[in-house]
Amino acid sequence: MKEDALLIDETLAGNNAAFGQLIQKYQDRLFNTLVHVIGCHEEAEDVAQETFVQAFLKLNTFQRRASVYTWMYRIAFNLWISRLRRKRPELSVEQSRETAGAEPADDSEEPLERLEREERARQIHLAISELSDEHRSILVLREMEGCCYETISEILDLPVGTVRSRLHRARIHLKQRLKTVLSEKTET
Repeated sequence: MKEDALLIDETLAGNNAAFGQLIQKYQDRLFNTLVHVIGCHEEAEDVAQETFVQAFLKLNTFQRRASVYTWMYRIAFNLWISRLRRKRPELSVEQSRETAGAEPADDSEEPLERLEREERARQIHLAISELSDEHRSILVLREMEGCCYETISEILDLPVGTVRSRLHRARIHLKQRLKTVLSEKTET
């Protein structure tokens, strides 16, 4: 955090390379989170790039009550919501999965184990993609990013109680969707 504060101060003093260091520090984490939330690599890249431009332009308004990453994620989330309002996504679930790519292979696994793991991952990705935007974003922030309730509250600008209840509902919907997917698989 102290390092981030120094980089912000240097950027505000005119050292643009300092902001480049902030981007390097957070770009992979932000991009990976956006891929999970948005479900599309290209869209996540666009939102991440736009986020860094907006963060640079608005850096003087950063009040330093939250972490830099939380602030940047909030910008990214708002940009993504704005894009959704302008145009609903046209990618099918299958196209989204193909764009996101497969899970990395583990050479220590047997081929059958790897195929089963990949199938489970595909089913989970499919179930997550079918959640509402509000449930998917909260679930990704909590379960994949490991954010605490307070951080999610800051990022999504929601009361902590709302975060808890939406997360609970998101988990219920995900569990129901996974049961449906798994029962469909056993019927075939």
